[in-house]
This record gives sequence, C-alpha cells and structure tokens, in this order.
Amino acid sequence: MTVTETMIRARRPRLALGPVPYYWPRNELFAFYRAVARSPADIVYLGEPICAKNSSFRHEDWLAVGEELVDAGKEVVLSSLALIEAESELKALRRLCENGRFRVEANDMAAVSLLAGKGEFIAGPYVNIYNPRTLAALARRGLKRWVLPVELSRATLSAMQEERPAGVETEVLAFGRLPLALSARCFTARHHNLPKDDCQSRCLDYPDGLLLSTQEQEPFLALNGIQTQSARTYSLLGELDDIRALGVEVVRILPQWRHTPRILEVFADALARGPGAEQAQAELVSYMPAGPCDGYWQGRPGISWHA
Repeated sequence: MTVTETMIRARRPRLALGPVPYYWPRNELFAFYRAVARSPADIVYLGEPICAKNSSFRHEDWLAVGEELVDAGKEVVLSSLALIEAESELKALRRLCENGRFRVEANDMAAVSLLAGKGEFIAGPYVNIYNPRTLAALARRGLKRWVLPVELSRATLSAMQEERPAGVETEVLAFGRLPLALSARCFTARHHNLPKDDCQSRCLDYPDGLLLSTQEQEPFLALNGIQTQSARTYSLLGELDDIRALGVEVVRILPQWRHTPRILEVFADALARGPGAEQAQAELVSYMPAGPCDGYWQGRPGISWHA
C-alpha cells in the first residue's frame, strides 16, 4: 500500500444513516433496520424527527432496534423531534434525553437545553449553527458532533473547520432530499382537505413525500407532513475527496423508501477506494425520485446540479 493510500484510509470519514423522516408502516420499519444491520453504515440515527403522529414505533421499539444495531457493530444515536408543539411531545423529549443508553441528536434548542452539561450530544441539521461562536458555545455544553446545515456551502464549512473546537466532530449530508423547512401546518393533510388533528395518517400514502412540480412540470419540492423537502436528491458522491480533505469525520445518508442499503454500499465503496468515486454517480441517479442537485455545496441555488 502506498503512503497516499494509507493516508486516505486513515482519514476515511465514517458513514452514517440519518433518521427516517417519513411515515412508514411498522413492519416495513422493522424490515428496513434488519437490512441496515447488514449494511456498511457505521452510525445509525433512530427516532422520529418530523411529526410525533407519524411514528409507527414506540419509545421501547426504538430502544430494542438500537440494541440489535449495536449487536451488529453500529453506533446508535436517538434523534429528537425538530419542532415541539405540545406538552406530550415535550414529555417524550425528556424521556428520550434521559434514556440512559444512547447518545441523543438534538434537533431543536429545547433538546439542547435538556442535554447541556449532562454528557455528550449531537446537534442535528435543524439546529442553526452558522458560525464558529455558536459551535464553541455548544461545545462548552457537551457537543460531540454537529451536522452542517444543508444550506451552507463548502466555503462556509472550510471556514468553520478552521475554528472548530477541539474534540468536536463534523458531519455532512452527502445524499438525500434536503430538509428545507418545518411548519405548524401539515401540508399533506391540507392537500387532502383534512385538518391536521384528523389527518387520517395520509403520510402513509407517500413513503418518499408528496412531489410538487412547477407549472412547467419541473420537480420543485416534496411535502412530508409539516416538512418541506427538496424534490431533487442532494448528492455529494463526487465531492468525497474534498470532504475528506476538509477533515469531516462523518458523511450522512438520508433514508428513502427503496434502495437505501445499496446507496450505503455505493458510498462505502467510494470512501474506501478514494479517487474516482464520481463514476458511481450514474447508478445513484437511477435511484433518485426526481434527479440530483448539489447547488448549496457549490454556493449556488440549491436546485442546481454541477453536471
């Protein structure tokens, strides 16, 4: 093995699978995580980050799946809701933060407040960390890893890395529909002329979200209950060498209804072999519901694609 190959292997980012953002049937979730246990993912985030009504798993189910994944050699993290709207959700958040077994990914400042000073935690992509001062403030409260907000560019990340506190890891979304916004209104229920409190679980009908197109029939957004996502799938497969050079410790894949285990394999292969990873991009594009984008990473409109 050459010196260059040794350095590439030593700096290989770990591969993480983010929490499922969609409402999937209970049996499908169990089957999904059985497949994930056999996948090359190093880290698996579990939990319901979007809507408390969406999860077909109870708290105990997440813990049980987490133990199975630990037995398969995975690091397990429990993800919190990104928008707390009720006392019942706050109660569930306290229980999550006090689980006593797994680290927690805080997706809002309520979770950060509950976790601060009580051990290490992860700041998810919904926590607005836009500058080194914020990063340093959270590090003093126990931050172990932060996820780059998806709208920030490679140039911003480079500047952030130069002032990153010692001991804090960086994670970057490398594949998945971009989580753009959250609202108190449920867009999927509204689409079906239903009130949010009686949504009839219509998100089950859209396991990858409800696609929205422009008047010119161009894919634009995807609605996922209270969440707005990009229609196009963000992909940084061709940027993995640059991500490695920036000192990023973890790259994140967001789950989708089909092909997620294979997508993890493609990224694991690309991380292992170094240069030339972009050659697998055509395969990834074939798995995307509405094509690729990478504009935010390039400092351009998010919907754009470098190719």
